[in-house]
Amino acid sequence: MLDRRNFYINGKWVKPFKKNDFPVINPSNEEAFATISLGSKEDTDAAIKAAKNSFNSWKETSKAERIKLLEKLLENYKKRFDEMAEAMSLEMGSPIDYAISTHAASGQSHIEDFIIRLKEYKFEEHFDDKSNNYIAHEPIGVCGLITPWNWPINQIALKVIPALATGCTMILKPSEISPISGMLFAEMIDQAGFPPGIFNLVNGDGNGVGTQMSSHPDIDMISFTGSTRAGKLITKNAADTIKRVCLELGGKGGNIVFSDSYPNAVRDGIRNVMSNSGQSCDAPTRMLVEETIYERAVKEAVDEARKIKVDIASKKGDHIGPVVSKVQYDKIIKLIKDGIKEGATLAAGGPELPEGLNKGYFIKPTIFTHVTNNMQIAKKEIFGPVLSIIPFKTEDEAVKITNDTEYGLGNYLQTEDKEKAKRVAKKLRSGVVYINGNGADSGTPFGGYRQSGNGREGGTWGLEEYLEVKTITGWK
Repeated sequence: MLDRRNFYINGKWVKPFKKNDFPVINPSNEEAFATISLGSKEDTDAAIKAAKNSFNSWKETSKAERIKLLEKLLENYKKRFDEMAEAMSLEMGSPIDYAISTHAASGQSHIEDFIIRLKEYKFEEHFDDKSNNYIAHEPIGVCGLITPWNWPINQIALKVIPALATGCTMILKPSEISPISGMLFAEMIDQAGFPPGIFNLVNGDGNGVGTQMSSHPDIDMISFTGSTRAGKLITKNAADTIKRVCLELGGKGGNIVFSDSYPNAVRDGIRNVMSNSGQSCDAPTRMLVEETIYERAVKEAVDEARKIKVDIASKKGDHIGPVVSKVQYDKIIKLIKDGIKEGATLAAGGPELPEGLNKGYFIKPTIFTHVTNNMQIAKKEIFGPVLSIIPFKTEDEAVKITNDTEYGLGNYLQTEDKEKAKRVAKKLRSGVVYINGNGADSGTPFGGYRQSGNGREGGTWGLEEYLEVKTITGWK
């Protein structure tokens, strides 16, 4: 049993003010493998005070100094890469090969890309040649960073690295469900030699540390990734102090499969939804299929779903693991049962445990067909390996159905007609549109429309979330 009850505050691992132990559960076997502490107001206040006291000195450091420290952090990350993958496999059930190739790799990729962007970024510049005005981009101040359990180090790197790069100080609250990767990252930051107080970590839940951070007058910005429900509460808590709030929230992505799509479009779409056990906010969980190929697409989808293996996270190989917790498991199973009650056709999977697994939060890859967009399984973010397949007749109808949601994070489309692809992509109301399975390049912005959030993470856009813009007149 790992004992990870201490917090990282002002450059040291310190004991919590109050005893409030919390077990970290391995979702593959439902057993605790670590113990953390849930922080109190005193812990949060101590971390915020450390960040506030260190801000004035840190913001004056040169870009070169910050790059040097970030490069040292990257070096440490590479040395402990396998430890990071193992942590996420244990805490959130990612199969170890996927944890290595995707989860841990994402953290390294973000550090590398932000170093490149920081080297290129101009923090000060003249407005234009004819003006005597000067524009300065300055760190916003003390940042509260709240990260989710489904992509732990990915989201930590997307928040912590740009905050460090721009001269901000911070308090990180990883998800209490998957906190070990965040604590390992804190060790790497400590080993890199960042000054005390710049980066602080306090574990806790949303009602406790999360609420304390979002309402605290000495925090200048909150960056949160998680559910839309929690994002709304954070926004309300932050309102009295008029702090900046950057949100990356839920999604209910559509994947439009036209009749002229490439041969493996449906099968690739199934693999996309089911990866990470369906626990990705931009997963294309509604597959819209043109009527002329609907029956063929359903057969391919069901066949592909049945090929996907489900197994414990520690096993090597190509399979999906459990969902992260009992709470999530119960929610997903309820929605699967709701889909059956609503009259959708259960074509694959279902609420029963996969064969051979009688322990752990495992869910079969599940497909519903003959779904209408007003059903709950088509409207709610299920956040599990569950897909709804919806037929459409025309391009306009496909766009209308896809946009008929409160979310707007990631949408997908499959067609070999390049002009149609561009035309449809521009009509879809989401922060990202993926055409024919092409992924986003490093350094491109990620974020959502509507109730999928605001602000952007990644690249230059990610740096600028942590900066204020100052106009200075009479400069020349």
